[in-house]
Amino acid sequence: MRAAVPIALVIAASACNTITQPTQMVSQPTLAWRDLASRHDEERLREWRKTFVDAVAAARKGGHATEVAAEGALLDPDAAIGGPIPNGDYNCRLIKLGAKGQGMLDFVAYPAFRCRVSAEGRLQKFAKLTGSQRQVGLLFPGDAMREVFLGSLALGDEQGAMQYGQDEMRNVVGYVERIGANRWRLIMPKPHFESQMDVMELVPA
Repeated sequence: MRAAVPIALVIAASACNTITQPTQMVSQPTLAWRDLASRHDEERLREWRKTFVDAVAAARKGGHATEVAAEGALLDPDAAIGGPIPNGDYNCRLIKLGAKGQGMLDFVAYPAFRCRVSAEGRLQKFAKLTGSQRQVGLLFPGDAMREVFLGSLALGDEQGAMQYGQDEMRNVVGYVERIGANRWRLIMPKPHFESQMDVMELVPA
């Protein structure tokens, strides 16, 4: 069942790994992303750096070395400098790297859309608000350098997002990393459609 709007509040228990879960974007209230992630998605996250390096190399080989270089830290796999992303509205610009199949492009840069990061119990919710492909999900504690994103992909005129795990082909996973004084990115390794790596730049609106 799609969770388009809040249905009920799940009250957090006293244990430190529980949260309130008003949107039901995930199947159970937890602060531990590994409690929820599928084996395939854990693999996508574990291999993020190799995927990033390979996708950048594919873009350069495909004739887009100048565009890659112009993006600077955004497309540098090792640019993360640590620091959580604050709640607020963001301009979010998506770049797709490395064609997934024949006839697709190795580098596609889209204009900025609108995104929002907001409090969601003891976690944060990330939502891309405009565009034909909209990532929606939760940000979980990761390590000192990054937060973990588990979510799903809403398409076209769909009014809500599927719960993470409801449809494997809609699952989106990634990391949110700070890459500048007031600049973050959401890296999404091995998306199910079009590209090898999706990189979303996030700057406060």
